[in-house]
Amino acid sequence: MEQFSQHKYFFDDGLQFECRQCGGCCTGDPGLVRVTPGEIEAISKYLGLAQSFFKKQYLYRCREGFCINEDEKGRCLFYQDGCRIYTVRPLQCRTFPFWFDNLRSEKKWRQIAAECPGIGKGRFYAKAEILDIINI
Repeated sequence: MEQFSQHKYFFDDGLQFECRQCGGCCTGDPGLVRVTPGEIEAISKYLGLAQSFFKKQYLYRCREGFCINEDEKGRCLFYQDGCRIYTVRPLQCRTFPFWFDNLRSEKKWRQIAAECPGIGKGRFYAKAEILDIINI
């Protein structure tokens, strides 16, 4: 981690972000939202569903685990005028937009910011915190 914290990034002075639950990252282009066994347990409990039923209705097998299903338009099944599972959403959702791919360059960040109204608003994230989120 120390070697990365010494590197210069466009976000050296930090970034602001606050999720507006606009659905931009939950709808549109299809994608993979992986869920861990712990997340499956938390979400199914939050929804009051048995894990077996939850898996059958909302998940599909992907690689070594499970991913959340989407509708035919690429919309997450849990997005309906906001995230229905926001308080227990998967880590992948909680860490958006601080994904490695989005932070590779300032140009890429600006592209994501053009689609996400929460970027540049709300809570301030310091460089060290951002690096911790992307696990480097």
